[in-house]
Amino acid sequence: MCNRSMLEIEPTKRFSSRVEHYVCARPAYPKQILQVLSEECGFSPAATVADIASGTGIFTRLLLENGNRIFAVEPNQEMRRAAEESLAQYANFSSVEGTAERTTLPDGAVDFITCAQAAHWFDAKAARREFQRILKPEGFLILVWNDRRIVDSPFAADYEELITQYGIDYIEVKRRGTGAAARLFASYPYRQRRLSNFQELDYRTLEQRLLSSSYVPQLNHERCAPMLAKLRKIFDCYQQSGRIRMDYDTKLYLGRLREQERQHI
Repeated sequence: MCNRSMLEIEPTKRFSSRVEHYVCARPAYPKQILQVLSEECGFSPAATVADIASGTGIFTRLLLENGNRIFAVEPNQEMRRAAEESLAQYANFSSVEGTAERTTLPDGAVDFITCAQAAHWFDAKAARREFQRILKPEGFLILVWNDRRIVDSPFAADYEELITQYGIDYIEVKRRGTGAAARLFASYPYRQRRLSNFQELDYRTLEQRLLSSSYVPQLNHERCAPMLAKLRKIFDCYQQSGRIRMDYDTKLYLGRLREQERQHI
């Protein structure tokens, strides 16, 4: 069995074999995000958005339901196809094969850029340069993460211990996520906002939620069976009426990437 870190694998390929789990079990994003963006960034249904590393379209759907014109930029073929299938009914949805560092979009094409659950994988310097190119002068960059809430929950603490024990490169991925927003905004000022979010999961969906994470062993890995056995024990310990609640802090980072903004930090 190869022991090299999963981080050595091209980031755009990490989720290719996890798309089904991702679609079924990843959390949505709270609709209050739209209110925050409206109040703080002037976001409206008229805005054109590049949703970068849009994946299977979870955050994209929230924007489409708001009426926005969306360019969903995603490099992973399997994830992009899943989004195209689930979002085909939206006339204002365009699927784009591209990366954060090379979106293929025209100069000044969009009013907003959103990146949900993905910015820690970007080459920050190259992505920032590309975002400055495709954003209109008054445009905003919006970074979003659903971060699992670990404190004040015995279930969450045990789940964290599980993935720390069995994760292939969980510690490295967690470290990579620390400061990702600061690296991308660099010297440009930004604001942080936090919302509450949660999922209620039966055992099957909890298992899929775990397997959707790029840093845990997959079903054909020798460490997967003992990992799932322990997950079952955790679920049985804490479930109520066959379901478990997983809480999140939805973190938003909002800012412009204009030279004029630097002096107003």
